[in-house]
Amino acid sequence: MRTLKYTVIFEPAPEGGYTVIVPALPGCVTEGDTLDEAREMAMDAIKCYCESLLKDGLPLPEDVELSEPVIEKLKVAVG
Repeated sequence: MRTLKYTVIFEPAPEGGYTVIVPALPGCVTEGDTLDEAREMAMDAIKCYCESLLKDGLPLPEDVELSEPVIEKLKVAVG
């Protein structure tokens, strides 16, 4: 058994809790009501994702190095 390390992004959800994405694993998204729960859910999602890849004989992706996030508010004229 090997230990993997992936970068995750915790985004506060408007209704409370956190949405979690794993940039190195496309489509790997989960959520939790608290930060601790979101971490646990993320670890479970990563484990299931990677075990599925291994079962299908596919390689495990390398982690994605992210630079500092850029957060902006953009004005967009609509209509």
